[in-house]
Amino acid sequence: MALKALLLRKKLDEKNKALEILRQKEAELETREAELAKSIEEVTDETSAEDRSALDDLVAAFDADKTAHQAEKQSLEDEIAGLERDLAAEEAAQKTDPPAERKEERKDDKAMNKTNHAEARIRAFGNMTAAERQAFVERTEVKEFLDNIKNNIRAASTQARAINNVGLVVPEVMLGLLRENVLRYSKLYRHVTVSRIRGEGRLLISGGIPEAVWTECCANLNELSMAFYEDAFGCWKLGGFFTVCNANLEDSDIDLVAEILSTLGQSVGYTDDKTVLYGTGSNMPLGIVPRLAQQSQPVGYPATARPWKDLHTSNIQTIANTYTGLALFQQIALAAANAKGAYARGEKVWVMNEFTYSFLIAQAMNIDASGAIASGVNGTMPVLGGIIEVLPASIIPDYNIVMGYFDLYRMVERAGERFASSDQFLFLSDQTVFKGTVRWDGKPTIAEAFVVIGINGTNPTTSVTFAGDGANVPNAILLPATASVVAGAKIQLNPTILPYGVDSALTWASGTEGKATVSSTGEVTGVAAGSSVITVTTANGLTAQCTVTVTAS
Repeated sequence: MALKALLLRKKLDEKNKALEILRQKEAELETREAELAKSIEEVTDETSAEDRSALDDLVAAFDADKTAHQAEKQSLEDEIAGLERDLAAEEAAQKTDPPAERKEERKDDKAMNKTNHAEARIRAFGNMTAAERQAFVERTEVKEFLDNIKNNIRAASTQARAINNVGLVVPEVMLGLLRENVLRYSKLYRHVTVSRIRGEGRLLISGGIPEAVWTECCANLNELSMAFYEDAFGCWKLGGFFTVCNANLEDSDIDLVAEILSTLGQSVGYTDDKTVLYGTGSNMPLGIVPRLAQQSQPVGYPATARPWKDLHTSNIQTIANTYTGLALFQQIALAAANAKGAYARGEKVWVMNEFTYSFLIAQAMNIDASGAIASGVNGTMPVLGGIIEVLPASIIPDYNIVMGYFDLYRMVERAGERFASSDQFLFLSDQTVFKGTVRWDGKPTIAEAFVVIGINGTNPTTSVTFAGDGANVPNAILLPATASVVAGAKIQLNPTILPYGVDSALTWASGTEGKATVSSTGEVTGVAAGSSVITVTTANGLTAQCTVTVTAS
């Protein structure tokens, strides 16, 4: 009997229950925050000093409670992650059987499809027991959600018609479980800082830690300079659709939920990790590595944001293949020193794929005092410290390591994760299409906190390919017919691309550069009196023109 594995499972169950209690408290904190925000809005010139003071005390108490809650939650999530790794390692070493509950489920499932459903339940519902899972789907809001799905599918199948774009808002209790599935498949989500806002987001970011001033005991204190920067976050949507076989309706509600949650959780979690590392910042969040690779301040960089720094030399490092063993780890330490952690509250995180991880294990191998082969790399980086997160090679290439203080990556989530049925019912194939979306934006708020290292003589990869947006190809581009500018002055031309929100690489050209020039972003500069036709072209060949008249200054 693998007693250690049983003990780890017991601890994991206890920690997960404690985490669920903390998550339930988040709703209370949100209610308090909303009430305080309303009270602040109601403050007027007539509000007494006593009431203002009382409100200040309530806000201070709330901030303290929220900070303590977040710290406790982060600590618990870190413990759970550690226990999960230890349990996986122990089960692999001991070749332990799955828990008794899971074995009973598989024993009762005679047919192969029943076995598959049981495994899907385990993936989707995590550590819930069979009784807890059944109680979950019996909840009123969950049953209503599932009934809506089933009724619409059945209506479509009996009437041979399309389902009418039913907007199915996921019940709050299911959102929690959905988020747990995303966390299970995303290894970086737990390390980054997550904020939840609505609309166009502008967040205050601390600029650094001021130095306190020594003085005599009875002297006046010096005022410290605490810099805050305001950064802007847009709104991007991550998601897609998948098909569900209607035969699943003949099985239990639990199987249907498992398919929805596990599929969406895997898809979103995988792409979340890829985006945090390599997001282009164009029609999606900005990832860590592309930010480090920037060689000039991007157009439109917020004036109120933290001052932009060129890090493409200092924070992108390549280690030659002549360094092996101890010398390799010494070079890694020197390269990692470029990541500034002065503003971080979390630990270091090292991200790599399985091949790179195995390579480092081999480089750190030695013979211990008992004569056994051992390695200093075992889930953490030896000597330097920090957790190692192993991602698929399809996300991060071989011999690439992204290291940093990931709490300084800000992920801004929007409210309103939704499931909805598609307009088109796949009648002949007996399937229905469902879609899922999650909306967020993000960027490194302090880019100096990260480095990307290429080992074994490999230059770090600074960009990767994302799945193409084949569903949204520009079908029209529009410009004002005419515009005017004074010689020596500038105007910005902003094309309208249809359908709305579609992103496309644009090419700009001026018909008569002696009269007016145009930049790669559509900024027109008047040169001399006269006119020039400005042309903009999309990646798929659509064009629009604007005749710009230049007047003498």
